[in-house]
Amino acid sequence: MTAEAMEAGPRKGSGGDGERPLRIALLTYKGNPFCGGQGVYVRHLSRELARLGHSVEVIGAQPYPVLDEGLDGLKLTELPSLDLYRSPDPFRTPKRDEYRDWVDALEVATMWTGGFPEPVTFSLRARRHLRARQGEFDVVHDNQTLGYGLLGDLGAPLVTTIHHPITVDRQLELDAAPDWKRRASVRRWYAFTRMQKRVARRLPSVLTVSGTSRQEIVDHLGVRADRIEVVHIGADTGLFSPDPAVPEVPGRIVTTSSADVPLKGLIHLVEALAKVRADHPGAHLVVVGKRAEDGPVAQAIERHGLEGAVEFVKGITDAELVDLVRSAQVACVPSLYEGFSLPAAEAMATGTPLLATTGGAIPEVAGPDGETCPAVPPGDAGALAHGLNRLLGDGELRARLGAAGRARVLAKFTWAQAAKGTADRYREAMDRSAATHPGRAAATTTYSTHSGSHR
Repeated sequence: MTAEAMEAGPRKGSGGDGERPLRIALLTYKGNPFCGGQGVYVRHLSRELARLGHSVEVIGAQPYPVLDEGLDGLKLTELPSLDLYRSPDPFRTPKRDEYRDWVDALEVATMWTGGFPEPVTFSLRARRHLRARQGEFDVVHDNQTLGYGLLGDLGAPLVTTIHHPITVDRQLELDAAPDWKRRASVRRWYAFTRMQKRVARRLPSVLTVSGTSRQEIVDHLGVRADRIEVVHIGADTGLFSPDPAVPEVPGRIVTTSSADVPLKGLIHLVEALAKVRADHPGAHLVVVGKRAEDGPVAQAIERHGLEGAVEFVKGITDAELVDLVRSAQVACVPSLYEGFSLPAAEAMATGTPLLATTGGAIPEVAGPDGETCPAVPPGDAGALAHGLNRLLGDGELRARLGAAGRARVLAKFTWAQAAKGTADRYREAMDRSAATHPGRAAATTTYSTHSGSHR
C-alpha cells in the first residue's frame, strides 16, 4: 500500500469524517493525465476521494480521463465530443454522419473560425446529462470548464476548481507573438476566456490550488474573494519517493514542459544550459514533453549546438517518469508562471534537488530560497545558469535540499490531504444550498435513503 493510501485509508460506509459518504459528479472537459495538469488533478483527487469512502463518478470528454483501477465507488462516464484535436488528425472536419445535434455543429463552427470550443460545448453536454439524472448526486464538481451550460440548476450544488485564470496564459502568448497575425490568432483562440470570466463571477463556490491563484482569480476574473477557498494539491508521495537503487546520472537536468508554450519558460532553460556547459561539459537536459520541430526552442537548441545535449521524451509510464526524475542531479521548473506546479512537488517528493523560478505560485510549493531550493527570477537565463552551476558542483547542497524538499511535500502537499479538504468544501456548499433550496435537500435525502448505498 502506498503512503497516500495509508494516510487516507479506505473507510467503508463513511466519508472519512464520520458523516455519510457523498455521491460526487466530477466533470472534466480534458482528462488525460499524460498531457496536462487537469488530468493529473482528476486522477489523483478521484482516487483519494474514493479511498475516503465517497462515490465518485468522473464525467469526461476526450482525451478521456485515466482512473486508478480496483477502487469501489470510482467510475468513469464518457461524454464524447467530436474529438476535433485528436492525434494524428487535429483540426479535422467530421463526416456528415458524425453530427448528432446542434452542439456538435457549434463545436465545428467554432473550430473553423479559429476558436477553441471545448469548454462551452462540454458544459452544454454536461448540463443535459446531469439534468437527465436529477437527484443522483449530492454535489457537482467542475474542473475548470467554466462554461455557460453549468449555470442554473444542475440538480445538485456546484463547486468549481479554477487552477489559475487562463487569461494569464493568453497574455503570455500575446507577449510572445512575433507579429499582428499571430496576435489575432491568439485572441481568437482564447475567446472562450470571455465566457469563463462571465461564468466565474456567478459561481457560488470556487476552489483553487494556491494563494497566488486565489488573488489572480479575484484580479483577472472578478470573483469575490469570500467565494474562493484554497485547497492545496500535491504529489503522489508513494509513487514519487526516493530510491537509492536508481543511479544518479552526472550532469542530468530534468524538466517537464511543452516545447513552445511560453508560459513554461523552456527557452530560458535551454539558454541557461548553453552557459552551464562551459563549466560542466557533461550537463544535459531531458525534457518530459513534446518536441517542437521548429520555433524558438528548436532554434535556440540549434543556435547553441545543443542537439546532443537536449532530449525530449513523451509517452513514458509513471514508473519511468519517477525513475527519470530520481536519476537527475537537478530537477528544474523554469516557468514564467504556475498556478501551483505539480512538477515541483513531484520532484521534491523523490528527494531530487529542485531549482525553480519565483513565477506565480511556485514559491508556495517549492519554499523559500535556500531552504528547499534555489529560487531565481522567471525569464532570467543567467540566474538559471548560476543556480544550475551551484547545484551541479555541490553534492552536499544537493543532498540537503533534496531531503528538505521531500519533508516539505510530506508535510504540506499530498493528495490525501487535498481530498479531505475538498470534501469539506463540498459539505459547506451543500449546507449553503440546503439553506436556500430546502426542497433540493429533501429530495437528496429521499434518494439517499431509497438507494441504500453510495457504493
